[in-house]
Amino acid sequence: MAPKHNPQEEKAESRGLTFQDMILDLSRFWADQGCVLALPYDVEVGAGTMCPETFLRVLGRDPWRVAYVQPSRRPADGRYGENPNRLLKHTQMQVILKPPPPDIQDVYLASLERLGIDLRHHDIRFEEDNWEAPTLGAWGIGWQVVLDGLEITQFTYFQQCGGLDLEPISVELTYGLERIAAFLQNVNNVFEVRWNKALTYGDLRRAEELEFSVYDFETASRETCRSLFDLYEKEAARLLDEYQRSYRALMNRKGDEHAAVDVGALGLKGGDGDAVTASLNLWRRRFPLRKVYDLCLKCSHLFNILDARGAISVTERVALIARVRKLSCEVARIYAERLEREESGSGVGNSEFVITNYKL
Repeated sequence: MAPKHNPQEEKAESRGLTFQDMILDLSRFWADQGCVLALPYDVEVGAGTMCPETFLRVLGRDPWRVAYVQPSRRPADGRYGENPNRLLKHTQMQVILKPPPPDIQDVYLASLERLGIDLRHHDIRFEEDNWEAPTLGAWGIGWQVVLDGLEITQFTYFQQCGGLDLEPISVELTYGLERIAAFLQNVNNVFEVRWNKALTYGDLRRAEELEFSVYDFETASRETCRSLFDLYEKEAARLLDEYQRSYRALMNRKGDEHAAVDVGALGLKGGDGDAVTASLNLWRRRFPLRKVYDLCLKCSHLFNILDARGAISVTERVALIARVRKLSCEVARIYAERLEREESGSGVGNSEFVITNYKL
C-alpha cells in the first residue's frame, strides 16, 4: 500500500536541515578542509575557545586544524526555557586553522553554501567586532558575520592567548548553531527547531534550561560556590607550586651538578648526578598541566554561577576575573615552555616563560 499523502509533513521536510544534519554537514565540510574532528570537552565552558583544543593548541608554531561542536554554558543568559531566543546552554561549532589560509573568508562562505544558504539571495556582512576573553588573557581582531540581520558567526584572528603573543596567529570561526538552524528552518523560536525528523530542540533541551535556570538564579548556595572556587584554585596553585619547585631544582643542578635536591618532596626517588636531573625532567614532562587547566575552567564556571546568582560586587568581579586569568596564563606559559623545550631538545627550556614561584 502506498503511503498517504501528507502536505503538512512535506512542508516540514522542506524547511531546511535538521539540527543534527546541519552539524553533520559542517563536520564533513571542515574534515574535507583537513581538520581533526575533536569531541566536545567534558568540563563546563562558557565558549568553545576555552577548550584545550583551542586554548593550548593555538600556542607554539606547529600547524593545527580542528573542528568540534561544544555546548557552552552561560548561566546569566538562562531564561527558564521561556525566551524563544535566549539560552543558558547553547551549542557552538568551533573551528581553528593555524596558520590561517589566505582564502579563509571564501572557505567560510563555502561552508554556508554547504548548508544550503544561497548567498546570491541573502545579505551577508562582516561587521567589525574585535574579541576579548579576560579570564583567558586572550584577544583577537575580527568580525561578527551577520546574515540578513542575524549574527551567526564570530570570525577572529587570534593575537594573544594566555597572555602570550601568538606566532603564527590562528583564525577562529565560532558558529552559533541554534541561530543558523532557526534561520534554515524559518522558525522564530529556538525550541521549535527540528533536532531530527521526530524531535524538536524543545523536546530535548527545554527542561534542562528550566532546571539549570532555577539552580543558577535561585537555589545555588553562594557560600558553597565560593568555597568550591577557593578549593579548585588552591589545588591548581599547589600543583603549579610543585612544578616551579622542580624548575628551581633543575636550575640549581645546572649551576652545580652536586647541589642537593629534595626529590622526596616531589615524590621522586633519590640518586646521584645525572639520575636526579633525569628524574626531574621526567617529572616535568609528566606534570598534569591539563588537570590544572581543568581546575581553572571549574573556577571560571563557578564565577559565572556566582555572577548569575547576584553574589558578586563590581569590585569583587574584577578581582575574581584576575584570579582565574592568573591560573590560565600560568598554564599557557608552562605549555609554551614545554613546546620550546621540545623544539630545542633541551631538558630545561627558556626561563622567560616560567614564574619562579606561584602563590595565591
